[in-house]
Amino acid sequence: MISFSFLSCIAPRRGPLKAYSKALDIVRTKPFDAIIVPGTPFRNSSWDTIMKARVIWSWVLYKEGVTKNVIYSGGAVYSPYKEAVIMGLYAQQLGIPTEHIFYDTQARHSTENIFYSYLLARKLGFKSLALATDPFQSSLLGSFLRRRFGSPIYRLPFVVDTLAAYNSVNPKIDPQPAHEEHFISITANESFFKRFRGTTGRGIDWTPYENGQLPPL
Repeated sequence: MISFSFLSCIAPRRGPLKAYSKALDIVRTKPFDAIIVPGTPFRNSSWDTIMKARVIWSWVLYKEGVTKNVIYSGGAVYSPYKEAVIMGLYAQQLGIPTEHIFYDTQARHSTENIFYSYLLARKLGFKSLALATDPFQSSLLGSFLRRRFGSPIYRLPFVVDTLAAYNSVNPKIDPQPAHEEHFISITANESFFKRFRGTTGRGIDWTPYENGQLPPL
């Protein structure tokens, strides 16, 4: 059961409000099949504030019935830990069942987080998707979401003030299952400009897809 009182009290402020409201209209009918949660580097044996916020937000959306499943996305990019797996380990500690957690470990850039997660969702038979991340990244990816996918990907940006209630939540994990043995940092084999191209989605090979757009889910 979706808690609409909860949803009404977490609407984002002005910037992402329109995107959030559109997604809210969808879940009034039924939950999303999955949300996509982009990764961020895992360093110093602990999640940073960005990863913590994204994972907790995904957990809140799951436990409130907004989504049935969660796709965590991100490989070992800037540190020797697969970002998706690290987030999944934290999510399990928070209470998301393992059977409702899925992983993309290929993505190295934010646009690839969406690209590979969409392909995974299509393979799994999911029909409705939303991006659950911070408002800044959500806004940056808005145009990419509209242009490149045959099915809509809605946006569920979080609000920092809402997440403040979970500041004391700090589960412990063993990061070893996420460790990449033969790790090479992206900075060692991609220049700044190549990384920038990847961020804009120009590192993805779109030629197999008609009009440079992935087919519908």
